[in-house]
Amino acid sequence: MTKLSVNINKIATLRNSRGGDVPNVVEFAKDIQRFGAEGVTIHPRPDERHIRYQDARDLKPEVYTEYNIEGNPIKSFIDLALEVKPTQVTLVPDAEDAITSNAGWDTIKHKDFLVDVIKEFQNNGIRTSIFVDPVLKQIEGAKETGTNRIELYTESFAHQYGLGNKEVVKPYSDCAVLANNLGLGVNAGHDLSLDNIEFFKQSIPGLLEVSIGHALIAESLYLGVENVIQMYLRKLK
Repeated sequence: MTKLSVNINKIATLRNSRGGDVPNVVEFAKDIQRFGAEGVTIHPRPDERHIRYQDARDLKPEVYTEYNIEGNPIKSFIDLALEVKPTQVTLVPDAEDAITSNAGWDTIKHKDFLVDVIKEFQNNGIRTSIFVDPVLKQIEGAKETGTNRIELYTESFAHQYGLGNKEVVKPYSDCAVLANNLGLGVNAGHDLSLDNIEFFKQSIPGLLEVSIGHALIAESLYLGVENVIQMYLRKLK
């Protein structure tokens, strides 16, 4: 079964928009685990416009499932992750002013940097994953960094699937097959939703984990958080 990790950044965005503590990020994380989510994902950014660094610390004792912290491995992010020690760190090459992640790593160009960062996390007992585009040479490059997993960047899939192009999944399935053969775990995320998750799951061999935030929270506004999580779980089984 593919694990569902819920990205709770949007809950922090909603909280911050009013300047208070409603909705409470920690309570929401506790609730989604109680509803069946198998992981909690956060993506703190340097300007703390949604998840704050303190949120990462506050969540640590409350996340008893998989705890995944995503981000660009600048010094402040690395220091935070080493302090919190989540289950997994997902390395994402997003610019500081990016609204959302929009590209995977060039694992060949940045190999030496990634090797050093990954080694530091692994030496501290933290599983690592690299955000990558569905390009075979980038999967091969990821293997050379020593990472435990890759996370396939699925925005292109989601967009094309929404237009009726199911063939768009082939590069993703090809990359998953290669990753499996290389001994890399396969995660995926970005714009996955109730509309496309079942097809994606069925098309990707060995898919270990999906991280879903924006769509799940938006769908929950209409359908309810507990109901939406159960719907995802049924589609992922």
